[in-house]
Amino acid sequence: MKLGFILSTNNAETNWNAFRLANLAVSKGDMVTVFLIGEGVEYNKNSSTQFDIKRQINKLLKSDNSRIIACGTCMNIREQKGSKECPAGGIKDLYELIINSDKVITF
Repeated sequence: MKLGFILSTNNAETNWNAFRLANLAVSKGDMVTVFLIGEGVEYNKNSSTQFDIKRQINKLLKSDNSRIIACGTCMNIREQKGSKECPAGGIKDLYELIINSDKVITF
């Protein structure tokens, strides 16, 4: 199954749970794409011992069945740059995620 995750918050607990679910889906054989929009581009800003988002992201990115894309416009507003792990994309990428996914989950 192809799952699309849309993450639009920088809330640590919410992001931690979103990435935990994404990792579970990948472990079950699903293809997962996470699109970060708005405050979601700050997804790892509040990583902590309790909500270790960075650990969940690193686990997710080890799989060939997952990827993360961030809204380039939202990153520019926050003076952030894309990276190899989290490249900047655009609204077209979000549209393609939606039409190509079997299910879309929003956080």
